[in-house]
Amino acid sequence: MSTDADRQYMRQALRLAARGRGWTSPNPLVGALVVRNRRIVGRGWHPAAGQPHAEIFALREAGRTARGATLYVNLEPCNHQGRTPPCTGAIIDAGIKRVVVGMEDPNPLVAGRGIERLRAAGIEVETGVLEKECRRLNEVFCKYITSGLPFVTLKIAASLDGRIATRSGHSHWITNDKSRRFVHRLRHRHDAIMIGIGTLLQDNPRLTTRLPRGRGKNPYRVIVDSRLRSPLHANVFHGDAREKLILATSDDPRLDLGPYQDRVREIIRLPADAAGQLDLRELMRRLAAMEITSVLIEGGSEINASAIEAGIVDKIGFFYAPVLIGGRGALGMLGGNGVDLVSEGQRVTDLRLRRFGTDIYVEGYLAARDA
Repeated sequence: MSTDADRQYMRQALRLAARGRGWTSPNPLVGALVVRNRRIVGRGWHPAAGQPHAEIFALREAGRTARGATLYVNLEPCNHQGRTPPCTGAIIDAGIKRVVVGMEDPNPLVAGRGIERLRAAGIEVETGVLEKECRRLNEVFCKYITSGLPFVTLKIAASLDGRIATRSGHSHWITNDKSRRFVHRLRHRHDAIMIGIGTLLQDNPRLTTRLPRGRGKNPYRVIVDSRLRSPLHANVFHGDAREKLILATSDDPRLDLGPYQDRVREIIRLPADAAGQLDLRELMRRLAAMEITSVLIEGGSEINASAIEAGIVDKIGFFYAPVLIGGRGALGMLGGNGVDLVSEGQRVTDLRLRRFGTDIYVEGYLAARDA
């Protein structure tokens, strides 16, 4: 039976785990605490794939004081050989008496086996402490490891009346500096950013992460361009483009891939419908095969609508600025054909609101659809 103290220490483990945001993919975010006689004697978090897991760092810091102590960890300790040795053996060898786990690992290679091994060694194991919070922290990992698809967030910046650009196409800047700084944090946290050809031609974005003092990583940049209209002078083709740029286009054999071959890391050829719309679900499968576990869509109204219609979006993050744009020709947040009945619309659940200065940020989740 968990206690208030267990929940308090688990919250601290979650805060430690969050320090790895943006760095651990394709691994989960994990934090760990070793507590003895109500005193924290060891702390750790997983910093990156290939590095030791959180439990190992916490046990190293605790040293001999780990014997007879309690270990708190937000995700079930691994019991298999991956990039690093299993953590269960280290926990047993350290003499830990009790382990408090936030959630079982959804990875089929683990799936309760770590907990079983600890219990078989005589260690008391408590599970499900702050499980909802633990699952939300690792929502990307949970989706990727169970479905083989990346977790997709649709980010849109709009006026209060739902316009993402004026009738002339002007959109810089609808939202304020605080909102845009948060967007760069979102970019750092995702493995890839995806836009459509319309956004590339209209805005010529760099799609890089620009955080203070150069912190943060640049994610992969995915350009969805079914007819290969991407100009080679665009900003995305410069800098570290070859290592970070993926071009998704049609499998039409008439397309000339030559000019792009040496300018991108990968060209992904996909089936397209009569209107030239690419199969975005297949694109997600191909990205997942590259160990891209999360995608942030920062496109225009058409790719936004296509992503919703394809059922690939897991989460929305909409920024609303206190400005009215209006105009029949002004771009709305979602293009496409839309639905005929309100009842056919995609419902958003678990809504949360935040403020970034005068801007309002709305975050929520879309119901899963069958593949």
